[in-house]
Amino acid sequence: MKATDNNNYLLKLYQRVLGWPFGRAIFSRLFANKAPYFATIKPSVVELKPNYCEVHFKKRRRVQNHIGTVHVIAICNGMEMAMGALAEASIPPHLRWIPRGMNVRYTAKANSDIRVIATANPDDWQPGDLTVDVKALRADGEVVVEGEIVLYVSEKPAKPKS
Repeated sequence: MKATDNNNYLLKLYQRVLGWPFGRAIFSRLFANKAPYFATIKPSVVELKPNYCEVHFKKRRRVQNHIGTVHVIAICNGMEMAMGALAEASIPPHLRWIPRGMNVRYTAKANSDIRVIATANPDDWQPGDLTVDVKALRADGEVVVEGEIVLYVSEKPAKPKS
């Protein structure tokens, strides 16, 4: 069973607010508040669909390191947000997920605004470990950080009958 645009609460909300004035900004703020640390990068969810999420954030003083590039921890924050939105928009309703770990590689200087993309294989949504691929790109399209976030997926416990 796979999540679809018709039955997933997060995808329904995303599609609904896109029709509102400032809808993308409203959705991004609402989702960032699910884990308040996400809000520190002032992210914008640019695209959300099953097994795909794209998040952007601007290079600004608060996310820079001592050499004036975007700090990798800010980038990892964006990666975790993109992964979380992807997971919530993709997981079948009888399953649940929790992050198990993150592996990242720094590949280039992050000297511009950042675009984060998270992707997963739709066939992998079953109990056990699931890998979400994440990458962050600067404005010229160069990958600055790439990696994987491993999720542990399990069955939801049965609800007690009344």
